[in-house]
Amino acid sequence: MANKFEEYLRPQFMPHIWCPGCGHGITLNALLRTIAKLELDKDKVCVVSGIGCASRAPGYLDFNTLHTTHGRAIPFATGIKLAKPELEVIVVTGDGDGAAIGGNHLIHAARRNIGLTVVMFNNSIYGMTSGQYSPMTPSGKSATTAPYGNIERDFDVCKLVQASGANYVARATVAQPRQLSTYIERAINTKGFAFVEAQGMCPTYYGRRNKLGGPVEMLDVLKKNTVTVQAAAKLSPEELKGKIITGELYQANDPEYCDLYDNLIKQAQEVAGK
Repeated sequence: MANKFEEYLRPQFMPHIWCPGCGHGITLNALLRTIAKLELDKDKVCVVSGIGCASRAPGYLDFNTLHTTHGRAIPFATGIKLAKPELEVIVVTGDGDGAAIGGNHLIHAARRNIGLTVVMFNNSIYGMTSGQYSPMTPSGKSATTAPYGNIERDFDVCKLVQASGANYVARATVAQPRQLSTYIERAINTKGFAFVEAQGMCPTYYGRRNKLGGPVEMLDVLKKNTVTVQAAAKLSPEELKGKIITGELYQANDPEYCDLYDNLIKQAQEVAGK
């Protein structure tokens, strides 16, 4: 496994930019463990990202990689998948990049059910640009753009993706690295749009500003606040307040977009007599 990791990384671009204690390294590790387990051909894997802390990951990965514009990773990935449907296209995005400026792209990629795997590194903040609040920053928490506390409600991005039409939706925290890797594996093996939210932590901007302690303390908070989807079904809304519901949240087997598109081409060719 160690040798596999060396094959997947571009050491010339190390050291990475992530702060000590950042959860993104754990999520990237889970992704690489999955690729190694599935023994995917490096030349058949394409990792696409936008802008943000999480979106720096493709720069360190020795696959086909694209570091694109802010919030636009999914449209780039959609074009790649349509042009080269045989590729395993994985989108790496953050909660700001994927749920704010890129939120509409997320919705419509799920609606189309195109065969992408999206892994959202959710650290509840805009880490790269000094700690502005994101759509996933919990209400009441502080950020550089919310010094007196965030008055906006955060939303459940997994419910959004499920309602939009994805075939697979799951969530785990970086305190559950093996489960996270399992969910990413099942997402990659899903035919159609698959989404995994990786709930992590940003000790530098989110943790310090909200006095949550260091990385170890923040990891303990993730552990204590985690509830499995099975346990959550037995709890009231009041009991679930502030909790992170983890597990495989939704699975379906609806037709994948590229397959539908290929069938449309064949129908058009038949009509044209070709």
